[in-house]
Amino acid sequence: MITSKKKSPHKGKAGFLARREAATKTTSWGKVADWYHDTVEGTGSYQKDLILPNLLRLMDVKKGETVLDLACGEGFFSRRLTKIGARVIASDIAPELIVLAKKHSEAGGVQYHVAPSHDISFLHPGSVDKATIVLAIQNIDNVKDTFAELARVVKPHGKIYLVLNHPAFRVPKESSWGFDEKMNIQYRRLDKYLSESRTKIQMHPGDKPDQMTISLHRPLQFYFKQLGKAGFGVTNMEEWVSEKESQKGPRQEAENRARKEIPLFLCLEAIKI
Repeated sequence: MITSKKKSPHKGKAGFLARREAATKTTSWGKVADWYHDTVEGTGSYQKDLILPNLLRLMDVKKGETVLDLACGEGFFSRRLTKIGARVIASDIAPELIVLAKKHSEAGGVQYHVAPSHDISFLHPGSVDKATIVLAIQNIDNVKDTFAELARVVKPHGKIYLVLNHPAFRVPKESSWGFDEKMNIQYRRLDKYLSESRTKIQMHPGDKPDQMTISLHRPLQFYFKQLGKAGFGVTNMEEWVSEKESQKGPRQEAENRARKEIPLFLCLEAIKI
C-alpha cells in the first residue's frame, strides 16, 4: 500500500532507518516464535477456545470490512478474521513471527508487514474499519504513539479492540493464587496494582532459562487516559473467565468457583470520536 501523505514523525531518513531496524531486529517474542505458534494453535489454548469466539462476537465483522491486526504475532487472529470475510492487514515488529504468519496463511489472504506498532505508515489515514491488539499491548513500550497511529488509520466512528491479561488480577510477579484451608476458599493475592512495572518473564520454566520476554504492567486508568488523549472513547468492556475445570480432589469446588469469579482477560472496545 502507498505510504500516507499525512506528515508523520516516522517519515524521512530517520523514519526509514527506524523501519529498517525494526525489519531486521530480533525481539524477545521473535526468539520464541515457533513455541508461541505451537502454543496458540494447540489443544485447549486460551486464544482458540476463549478469546477468539468472544472477540469475533464483539467485533461483529461485516464482509468486506478492512481490519488491522496490530502486533499480530504469528497471525492466529489474522487468519481467522479472513475466514469470516474481512480484508485483513497485519503487522508485527518481529520478522520471525511474520515469517511464520505468512507460512501458515493462505495465498492472498492477509497483507503482512514488519513494523513497530507506533509506525504503521504503510496505511492511509482513515483506511481501517476496525483494529485489534490481542495480548500484545502489555508488551508494547510506546503506547502513546501506538494509539496515535491507530487514531490516524481508523475511520471516524471506527472501533479498536484491546485484549490483555487482566491488569487488576494478573500483575507479573506481584499476583498469585492462595488457598485458605479453614474457609475452603481459593483467593487471588495482589501485592501491587497502581504502580507501573516492567518484568522479565521466563517462557520455558525449567528449560532454556535464558529465553525471556518483557511484560509491562499498567493499571486500568492508564489505558482509559491514553485512549482518551488519542481521540478514542471506551464504549464497552468485558472480563473473560476461564472455562476450564479442575480435576477431582479436595480443592476442586473452590478452584472452579474462583475460576468463575476472577477473570483472566480484559477486553476494551473503543470508538474513534
